[in-house]
Formats: sequence, structure tokens, C-alpha cells
Amino acid sequence: MKNIQLVTIAVFLLLSSCTKWQSNQKQITKISTDGTWIISSYIDDGSDETNDYTSFVFEFLEDGTLNATDFLSSSSNAYVGSWSITDSNSSDDDDSLQDLDFNIFFSGNSYLEELSDDWDILSYNETEIKLIDVSGGNGGTDYLTLTKH
Repeated sequence: MKNIQLVTIAVFLLLSSCTKWQSNQKQITKISTDGTWIISSYIDDGSDETNDYTSFVFEFLEDGTLNATDFLSSSSNAYVGSWSITDSNSSDDDDSLQDLDFNIFFSGNSYLEELSDDWDILSYNETEIKLIDVSGGNGGTDYLTLTKH
């Protein structure tokens, strides 16, 4: 009887954490796909590289497409990448929000390729998404803040 109770509790806790993960994933997806975004801060291993992105506007589409438009370019260059929110299941994540990865992928533009990573989510609200990435290789830490445009 005691084993059945322990199993029941374990299943309940697992389902609760799944539900919280799915709820956060849905909220962040809804927020991300509502409008366009700019990079208000990008710190690459202690170096502020925000100015490299001041001309870009980002649009996260529900189908996983990520559009970036460079409005300072003479031809308003548009770049297509992808994005998703996945469960990282990483043992180094300290709460359910950081169990979510905000995945960004670009190729064909060196500035945008720099953003390609599986970012941990620090915080989010209707107008701002704060992300962090700790490099496994050299241990450097990058911070990316997206702000509603």
C-alpha cells in the first residue's frame, strides 16, 4: 500500500510539472508571436554587442519561422531563420522556467548567426523576454533581451 501511495505522488508531481511547463510554453509562444521585437540588449561573454542589432526587427511566427529585417540596409534585407520553445530537461536548470529552451537559428548573416543557440529563459512578460546562455566550452555567459517593438 505504501508503494502505491509513493507511485501516486510521483505521478502527480510529474504531471504537475508537465502542466506548468506546457503553460509557460504556451504563454511565451503567445507573447512571442504577438507583434515584432527588437534586441534591446545583447551581452556576449561580457562584451556589449547590442549596437550590432539596432537596425533589426524580428518577427516570430507560429509555424516556427523567424523573420529578421535589417531596416538600415539599403535594400531592407530580410533574413529567414527558425525558432522554437522546447523542454531542455537539463539537470543544471534550477526551475521550471529554465527547463524551457528558446531556440533561435539563423544562417547566412554573421550577426544573426551569433544569436543561434538554445537560450534558457530568465524571465518574460508581454513586452520583454530575457534569455541567457552559458557556453559549455569556455564557460562564457551570453545575455539576450528582446523587447516589443
